Parts: sequence; structure tokens; C-alpha cells
Amino acid sequence: MKFEYDQEVDAAYIYLDRQIKEGEVKKTIALNDNIIIDFDKNDKLIGLEILSASKVLAKKVLVQAKSL
Repeated sequence: MKFEYDQEVDAAYIYLDRQIKEGEVKKTIALNDNIIIDFDKNDKLIGLEILSASKVLAKKVLVQAKSL
């Protein structure tokens, strides 16, 4: 699992297995205004994006994340 945070746009992304290759995401579902999940061609969950991350995640978690 890999966790990245882009402070400029206040968005975090969690890769569940490895970095996602271009075109690998085949389906995206918005669970709510802040959480978006991505699936591959086999409907396997491969990552999730958290918008407004500083409002949703603890500051400690964001500090530990790799910055983009």
C-alpha cells in the first residue's frame, strides 16, 4: 500500500497494491463528495482518492504521507 498527499489541492490517494498505470482504472465510483474509489478491469479495488483530505484525515496521517 502506498499513500500520497497533494497539499496544493488537498487531495490524498491510497494505492492498495502498487502505483496504478495509465489506463488501468476501468471504473470509478464516488461514494460521497470526498471519497472516490477506482477499480481495474476485473472489478478489483485498486485505489481510492480522498478530497478535502485535511478535513477528513488526521494531520499526523497527512504528515506521514509522501508528498506529490
